[in-house]
Amino acid sequence: MALSPQLIALAEYLAGEFDNQQQAIADPVWYVHLRLWQRPVSLFDEDSLTLFAEQANVLNLDRPYRQRIMRLMPGSEPEAPLLVQYYMPKNPAALCGAGRNPNLLNDLTPEQFDFLPGCILNVSQKELAPNRYQFAATAPPQARCTFTYQGNTVQVSLGFEVTKQELKTYDKGIDTATEKATWGAILGPYCYTKREQY
Repeated sequence: MALSPQLIALAEYLAGEFDNQQQAIADPVWYVHLRLWQRPVSLFDEDSLTLFAEQANVLNLDRPYRQRIMRLMPGSEPEAPLLVQYYMPKNPAALCGAGRNPNLLNDLTPEQFDFLPGCILNVSQKELAPNRYQFAATAPPQARCTFTYQGNTVQVSLGFEVTKQELKTYDKGIDTATEKATWGAILGPYCYTKREQY
């Protein structure tokens, strides 16, 4: 299946090593200094491009967390021509550190991941110049991204904006009882700069 130039650009923009150093220095009370890795992986090659994502506090790079798969696919809606579907590793510990050590990703299979049906984003695009885009990913109305982690049901709100050099993430943890955000981008997005292209 031929992939659109926009889908290829989205994958290129998202792939890399990022950090939010400037933001963390400017506002350390609200923004932890994070390193984020998003590495291309060979999964679901028949109709999509796929990234493994992991992040860590820069003070604890040896303790990364939030391992996940982002599957970038064509969408069917004119206003959201692309989709991002999230998957969670069945055994996150087996992939811990793969952001810095991509050899851990060499033999991935779809069976190692749980499909998260409510964890999907619609991606819109704006062409800034020929072959230069700004992408914005938001959850569809009524979507609820929930999964089980260490025996607990976790709900998150997902979203991002990305250009060639900058990534803003809007991910937040949601208290299922109050529907209020409890961690993450509560006061605004985490603003990352790309440090290395993968």
